[in-house]
This record gives sequence, C-alpha cells and structure tokens, in this order.
Amino acid sequence: MSIQVDNIVKKYGEQEALKSISFSLNKGEIVGLLGPNGAGKSTLMKILTTYIKPTSGKATVNGYDIDEETIKVRQNIGYLPEHNPLYLDMYVREYLLYNASIYKVDKDKIEGLIEQTGLSSHANKKIGELSKGFRQRVGLAAALLHDPEVLILDEPTTGLDPNQLIDIRELIKKVGKEKTVLLSTHIMQEVEAMCDRVIILHQGSIVLDKKMDALIQNQIIEVEFDFRLEEVAFKQLPHLVKVESLSGQLHQLHFDTEEDMRAVVYDFAKEQGLRTLQLHQKSPTLEKLFIELTQ
Repeated sequence: MSIQVDNIVKKYGEQEALKSISFSLNKGEIVGLLGPNGAGKSTLMKILTTYIKPTSGKATVNGYDIDEETIKVRQNIGYLPEHNPLYLDMYVREYLLYNASIYKVDKDKIEGLIEQTGLSSHANKKIGELSKGFRQRVGLAAALLHDPEVLILDEPTTGLDPNQLIDIRELIKKVGKEKTVLLSTHIMQEVEAMCDRVIILHQGSIVLDKKMDALIQNQIIEVEFDFRLEEVAFKQLPHLVKVESLSGQLHQLHFDTEEDMRAVVYDFAKEQGLRTLQLHQKSPTLEKLFIELTQ
C-alpha cells in the first residue's frame, strides 16, 4: 500500500475535524478527495504530509509511519498545497535548481523535468511574470523534483482557464500511471476526467469510497416505446428499483446494478411486442451524488 490510514482522529479542542478515518491507496491510483468546506480534506492532507499530528490513529506512506518517520515520509511525498508557495522574484530554472540543492537531487534532471511539465518556453522567466496555469506547473515540477512515490495535490486546477485545465489534467494523468496521486478539488468534472476512484468526506467522516467505474450503479435507462405501458408491467425487469413515467410513452427506469441494462430493456420490449423509439443510459452525475451525500 502506498498510503494506509487507520482510524485517524483529529480534534481541535472540542471540535472533531476527522472521525476515525480509514482507507488505503495503491500505487498507480489517482484518487479524488471531495467534500464541502469544513469536511476535513485539508486536515487529512496536512496529517499525511506530517505538517500536523493526528489526535489518535495511525497512517503510513510507503510503509513509513507519519509520527515516527517524518523525514522518510516527506522524502516519499510530493506536495502541492492549495496556496502554491513560490519565490516570485526567482526565475523558473533558478527556482527548480534551488529546490534540487535542498533535496540533493542531480541537477542534470532539471531540464527533463522542465520539458515534462511544459515549462521549456518559460524556464528563463521570473515566476512573478507567469500566469496562474504556469505557476501551477512550476509547483508540480517542484513536487516531482525528488521523484516521490506519492503526490498529494490540494486544489491543483483552481483558477485555471479551459486550456490550462486540459494541460494540467493530462500531466496529472500521465504522472499517475507510475505514482499514487491523492488530489483534493471542488470541481466534479476534474474528478470524473482524471480519477480512478473517489473518496467523499462529510463532517469528518467518509461517506463514499468507490471506484469511478462502480458509480454506474443506480443507473437510469430512459426509454420510449410506441405504446404506453403501466408501471406494473415493468416489474418483471431484474434489479428495477423505480419507474418514472415522464410523458406519453417515455419512461425512466432506475436500476441498482453495475450490469448495463440497455440490452435487457430492449429484449423486454421485443417480448412485449413493442417498438423501441429511443433508449439510452443516464448515469447519475458525481455532482448529484455529492449533493445527496453531503446535504
């Protein structure tokens, strides 16, 4: 396990920010950490990066204990905080060389990292002259500098324009093939585009931990026949949990299964002697699921 979290509790006085959190992340996973403001996302990230200590519980990063082996943990983590702390008066290459000297990283690797993060055309510019998107690239380059096994990214795409979003998204996906990435964001579409798995926090507890592929459960099939059926006629369909009659012969069928039910519905219509005028699958969006779990 790249990250193992066991019953982590964090209290600020009487307030319990994290309530016995447990989960594990494997190498090669890109995991989205979601939650409303105050859910405990930043607290969890600060604990995993050893900036603060938990009140109780244990966690390891690449097998290193966050309480007892803090230096080893930091050596194995690349961290991009929400407010990217950069020296604005330094040039991009100069800043990365400076960080390389701190980590005792071979400076010959800098040029390859500059190219990997798309900074070649801006390497000789001052960081203060860069757009938000390119400053995020510099932050990612600094996080990747010592080739960590784990990347922890707090709001890495906030404030970027659509083109910058695409570039940073592709970079994170590329990096995530070889490393473990835990990223916090409020942008549901970014999680859907980048992540293999999603964890949702609410009031200090995990309310969802699922693979993105598994979110096809509770799928909705929207189907229109050439004849209106009564709701009772649909009850023979397996995994059916609800039928909504929208208008005329148009129905929404709600199923609780990972199986794609379109073929089943089509065969059902054929058996009933109905012509299918339209049929398509509508999975609940992550945003809708988020709202349901955190309201």
